[in-house]
Amino acid sequence: DPAVGRRGGPAELSRVVGVQSQMSERAVELLGLPGDQPCLLLDVGCGSGLSGDHISGEGHCWIGMDISPAMLDVALEREVEGDLLLADMGHGVPFRPGMFDGCISISAVQWLCNADKKSHSPPKRLYRFFSTLYTALARGSRAVLQLYPENSEQLELITAQAMRAGFTGGMVVDYPNSAKAKKFFLCLFVGTSGTLPKVRGVLRAAVTFLCRTRFRNVKGKSVKKSRDWILEKKERRRRQGKEVRADTKYTGRKRRPRF
Repeated sequence: DPAVGRRGGPAELSRVVGVQSQMSERAVELLGLPGDQPCLLLDVGCGSGLSGDHISGEGHCWIGMDISPAMLDVALEREVEGDLLLADMGHGVPFRPGMFDGCISISAVQWLCNADKKSHSPPKRLYRFFSTLYTALARGSRAVLQLYPENSEQLELITAQAMRAGFTGGMVVDYPNSAKAKKFFLCLFVGTSGTLPKVRGVLRAAVTFLCRTRFRNVKGKSVKKSRDWILEKKERRRRQGKEVRADTKYTGRKRRPRF
């Protein structure tokens, strides 16, 4: 990679590989897999198979999917133990229902927020990904997606589509007070609401910093007449080109009864 060469050559490449390995280890840890049996995991955006190396090292089997033929060629040259699939996650996860015991993804999901083609709609591609992922995961399993959101709006878009697809869960932010070490892990639960793991890099008293997404009802929708429900309805009407009043701090606030 020429860019890596300009930034410091082999030393920089080694650092990047090290960071990738650490994030993969953390993602697998957050899955909370049983320690006494091998599981089948999906690695979304598997690239050259670095995450798969850790999965294999933990005694689990895995299937990796990636949109880049070049990266999958590297994985083949490295003779990774997992099976590989060339696929665009924005087109969905093409596996049978309940096939996987868990899913990880390192630094990939945020790319669905980009419209690389005129036909690309980020909300639709995100929903397609999350809804098919939900189906492919066994009930009671988890998906842990490490990502680099560009801003809070992008983070909200990703989490909203995940919850719309039926997931519950939230965001675990490791090292929240460090600009360089901060890492976002979207922890999603299938079928049951789990307890979000503790974050790393903060004192126990600061664990409340954990950034959690808004929880929905069991169908993945906001509770009717709630502030979230009203804001979503207004946003849908805006996308339809209809005139809608601006959002304020009073939006969705319950009024006192009149006498």
